[in-house]
Amino acid sequence: MSEFNDAKWYVVHTYSGYENKVMTDLEKMVENRGLQDLILEIKVPTETVTEIKEDNKTREVERKIFPGYVLIKMIVTDDSWYVVRNTRGCTGFVGPGSKPVPLTDSEVAALGVEKRTVEVTYQVGDNVKIIDGPLEGFMGIVDEMNVDKNYVRVTISMFGRETPVELELDQLKLVD
Repeated sequence: MSEFNDAKWYVVHTYSGYENKVMTDLEKMVENRGLQDLILEIKVPTETVTEIKEDNKTREVERKIFPGYVLIKMIVTDDSWYVVRNTRGCTGFVGPGSKPVPLTDSEVAALGVEKRTVEVTYQVGDNVKIIDGPLEGFMGIVDEMNVDKNYVRVTISMFGRETPVELELDQLKLVD
């Protein structure tokens, strides 16, 4: 197996109900073998759900989003692959054959595994230039923005008309 320069996220299949056990066992093994530079993060994605019981009592419950799967950010080498493959409760990497296939950046973003923070230097009313996407090069004025949802609405002049467009925060830069 070849060494990658940077770590990528991989999905590992586990016995159902063993996700947390696999995660803690892997974390222990990484620490014991000093593999912190190869296996960087291990996650069991969960969400908080409100359950309503028969007696109309509600309670918050943490539920696994993908039962039977653990996400691992790692650099694949013979050592790291061996450690993951031979962890009790782990049945292998998700991918064709036994070759681990990393998640794409868009899959990682959609899963919300990594929180990206975007530094925003502009605000509502500012003149901005679109620096990414199909409208790259267009200038406009920021109408509305929501940093938490990575959303900004900009009015640009297209074909002599004012047109509102929705973009992601990192697709714009402030025009001096």
